[in-house]
This record gives sequence, C-alpha cells and structure tokens, in this order.
Amino acid sequence: MKHTHMNTEIGQPAILNPSQVYPTVSFTPCVNGRVAGELIFDRTKLVTELPETSMVKDSLMEWTPLGTADLLGTYELRMTLKQDGKAPQYDSYYFTVLDPKSIPAGQSTIAFLGNDGMMMYIGDYRGNRILDFSNAGYRGGGVEIPNIPVKSTVLPLDGDATDRIQVAIDQLAMLPLDKNGFRGAVLLKKGRYEVGGTLFIKASGIVLRGEGQDKEGTILYGTGAKLRNLIEIGENADLMLDSNSKQMISDLYVPSGSRSFHVEDGSAYRVGDQIIVRRIGNKNWIHEIGMDNIYKRPGGTVTQWSPFNLDFDRVITAIVGNTITVDAPLANAIERQWGGGEIYKYTDHARIQQVGVEKMRVESDFDPSIIDIKMDNDTTDSYYADEKHAERFVVFNSVKNGWVREVRGYHLSYSLVQMKRYSKWVTVQDCQMYDMISVVTGGRRYVIHQMGQLNLAQRIYTETARHAFTVDSWVPGPNVFLDGEAVKNYNTSEPHHRWSVGGLFDNIKAPISIRDRAWLGSGHGWAGANYVTWNTQGELTLQRPPTAQNYAIGHVGSKIPGLLPNDYDSRPREDGYWCSCGQHVVINSLYKQQLMERLGRNALSNIKK
Repeated sequence: MKHTHMNTEIGQPAILNPSQVYPTVSFTPCVNGRVAGELIFDRTKLVTELPETSMVKDSLMEWTPLGTADLLGTYELRMTLKQDGKAPQYDSYYFTVLDPKSIPAGQSTIAFLGNDGMMMYIGDYRGNRILDFSNAGYRGGGVEIPNIPVKSTVLPLDGDATDRIQVAIDQLAMLPLDKNGFRGAVLLKKGRYEVGGTLFIKASGIVLRGEGQDKEGTILYGTGAKLRNLIEIGENADLMLDSNSKQMISDLYVPSGSRSFHVEDGSAYRVGDQIIVRRIGNKNWIHEIGMDNIYKRPGGTVTQWSPFNLDFDRVITAIVGNTITVDAPLANAIERQWGGGEIYKYTDHARIQQVGVEKMRVESDFDPSIIDIKMDNDTTDSYYADEKHAERFVVFNSVKNGWVREVRGYHLSYSLVQMKRYSKWVTVQDCQMYDMISVVTGGRRYVIHQMGQLNLAQRIYTETARHAFTVDSWVPGPNVFLDGEAVKNYNTSEPHHRWSVGGLFDNIKAPISIRDRAWLGSGHGWAGANYVTWNTQGELTLQRPPTAQNYAIGHVGSKIPGLLPNDYDSRPREDGYWCSCGQHVVINSLYKQQLMERLGRNALSNIKK
C-alpha cells in the first residue's frame, strides 16, 4: 500500500488527514489467477469494491479506490486472491483517518479514548497495533479469586512437616470435585513448618492456605542444603495436538493484535474448541532479524538462532465460513513469507486447574558464612551468596486457572513464583520478595518468572532481584505485570531472551530493558517484540526489533541507550515507539481500561486488593 502522505512502515502509525484520497494497493502476482478487493470502514461497512479481475503473472497491478476518506476511523483494504482448484488467499492493508486535534490532551497519540469513551488504537499499515492485554489472569481476567472452604487442617509440630502436609494434600485429592471444580483448601494453622523436601499438588481444585504472611502467621521454612522447589503444582505435561485437525492459515499476513484469521477449511472446527495457533518463523525470518549473525561475545562464543515456532493457546469464540475468531489476540504477526501459520485442535487432560497457594510466608535456610562480591560482569558490595538451599517457592507446571496471593518470601535463590510453558490464566498478586540469597549472576533472582501465556502478576514488591519481573524465551504472550515495584535491583526487569512476544509493564516502578541483548547469555539477541510499557517509572531501554515494534507510553524516568550499537558492533538498532515520554498519560492503566471495556466495571472490583 502506498500514499504520498502516509507512513507505510511496520510499527509506525498509518494515518491520513480527513478528505485525502485513498491509498493505492500495488502488487505483482507470482501466479495467474483472479483478484477482488473491498474497502471496509470500521470493520464491517463496505465503502467500495474492486470487482473480481484477472491477474497475470509478473504484471504490475494497482487499485486506488475512488473518492476521499471522509469518515473518521479505521479502514481496511481487503484483498481476495484466487487460483483455480485452490482455496482463496487473503491479504489486507490498514489506515486510520484522524484529525490530530481530536486526540484528547494528556493521552497517547496511538492509544486514546474516542468520543464513545472507548480506547481507539492507531495501527500501522499492516494492521499491527497495541495488544488488548485484558485476557491475562485467572479465568481469562476480571474474575475474582474465590475463597475455598477448608476441608483439612494441619498444625505446626516439631520436625520436618513435608510428609504431614503432603498427606493432607493427597487425601484432599481423593475427594470429588464440586460443581465449581474445587475439592477444598488445606489450612496450615499459624506457626512454623519445616519443609526439607518438595510439596506437590497434582490434582485440580486444591488450595494450600496459611493464616498470614507476617512473623506471627504461617511460615514454610525450607530446611537443608538441597536445591529444589518448595511447591510444585501440576505435572510437566505437554498439550496433545491433533495432527489430523491441522489447517493452514490462508492470510498472507495476520497482524499482531488480531483475533481473527482465515483458514483453508474451517468446517471441522466448532466454537469452544481449544486450539493452538502456530506462528512459524523460518530461517529466512531469522536472517531478516539478524539473529543468524550475532557477534561473538567479546573473548568468547555465541549460539546463532535456529528457526522456531510460537504456539498461541486459544479458544474459538466464532466461526463464519472459513474465518475463525479466538478469545485473545495473537501477539506476533503471522506472515506467509516467513513460514505462515497453522492451527490445531488439542487436548490437555493432564493439565490441572483451579489450584492456588495463599496467605503465608516462605523462608529458606542458608549458610551466612558464604560471602561474595560478584555481580554479573562486575562487582558490588559483599552479600550473602550461599546457593545450596531452596530455589523457588511456587512453580506452576501444566496448569490453567491458578493463583498465588498474599505470600511473602525471604532468602530464595531463584524465584518466588515461576509460571512454566503450559501455565495459562494464572494470577500472582499482593506478594513480596525480600533478601534473595545467591551469587548475583545469570540464572538467578528472577522473582516473577513468566514462561506461559495469559498470566497476570499484580501488586508485587521485590528487593535484591536481578530480573525482578522477567519473561523467558519464545513466550507467546500476552502476559502482564501490573502495579509492581522493584528496588535494590542488580539488573533490569525485562523480556530476557530470544523473542518473547506480547508483554505489558503497566505502572511498574523498576529499571526496564527491552532491547537486542546480542551475545549476552548464550546469544540472547532480540529479547522481546510487541511489548508495551505504560506509565512506567525508572530507567527504560526500548528498541524496535525488525518485523515488529515495542511501545513506551507515558514513561517517566531516564531513557537508557541499548547495549548496541557500540564500537564492537556498530550496526544500527532503531528506537521503539516513544510517546508522552516524561509525563504519564491520563489513562492510568492500560490493562484496567481494556478490562473495563471488555467486561464492565465489576471486573475492576474483582481484581482489587
């Protein structure tokens, strides 16, 4: 798509002034066939169309819709490409007609309240836009975490309590689920419980509850010098894909932020189906983003990237012909030239749900005689550095609809909560982490560690972390950090490595970095794409990865340059999209605004403290 007065660059808003002529779609087909076009306003209203026309291989074709863009709002130039004996293919281009004077004062120029009081998003010419993050959290966001009746009680006694607590959990697992999917809560009465091993919750509908997170509450004390997790929820079980249900996505480009796409044949799918929407990233895409040419670590080595997929875990909400709509947006563009996309039905019988840990304090034993001054590639003041003790408090494995709330942690080496690859719709809220104990170097001190998707961490306070709020590699997203603060940091909160997508830092006070991490680690490279920071505070690094974008809206604090370019690797890296830098925007929280628009004000009450 081209227009003399419009930006046609990935990640930059595609805007026309009112009454300008429409853009032109220009293409050269690689095959013989037919093409038809529609100019759509506001998703549904047909403005004009291009009648089905023959297209000849290698011949330039252009279509400029007649008239001028008089209606304010978003337009789509929708193309349908046909070949005899094959399913149709689709392609679309987008632009927004906007009077710049209509943007309310104190709001972002690409995400602001329209005249109807709802968010209006300005996308780029391919339709990529700031994501709707509101599906993150317990039961898809905006649902109050329930208070489950106590069915078993454990008292504090001298000696190791691991077996006694585990027996109570296992006995509860033998009870039937009630109509809401719960078995009940195991209550740990006030006092200290020594835990020399690991507690396992392997059945749905079980909550482990204490009676408070202060010194007079319930304390789980990890004893001994064994490296371990103190609580593991769910098994390490993969999703079971139905390979026979595979359908190719027939759009040449599905933008980041979209919930709908075409498939070649949607007849075997039904509303309510759980599906994987697979975004393929082939070797040509790896080359396009430069991750097959990462410079070696100075004085060391590096691992170049290989092709990989992003598997978005979604539920079908609508099917119209071969157009499928899912419950949450896709957090990365799916592009035919980089491998395209596929969908599969799946089953997750091994995945447990409706499980939680709440209202307790966790502490880990450690050897205070072990002292160090190491800090990544530097040094710092001396600190406790023992590593032979409990690493993580709660780990969610294959779990959906889970939570951790009102938990306070001390002296762990790795994380307070880790949400692994097959965790989904998990909320962690109203928690604190203090005084982590480990060497301050890689693979340690990730307080809230996101590896799954559609998870929410809100109202978290941390101290002495390296990466307090962090997202792992190849994470499909969206995931949300909301209303958190990290102080006494040894490093930044961040997408940590290898192209995680769709993260939101919303009202986070912490140093944050979203950048090309190049040779750091084993070759972390472009760590995050399609991220948003909203009304954040502190130091911020924000760069734009090729084929995607990152957005900083309403950041207050220092703008920190990326690791690159530098004298060693001088290849340019672009800045991300900065808007209202130095002043918060008046829409205080993006997540809360999106949640309210989708579910109403009661949803905000449901997630309050």
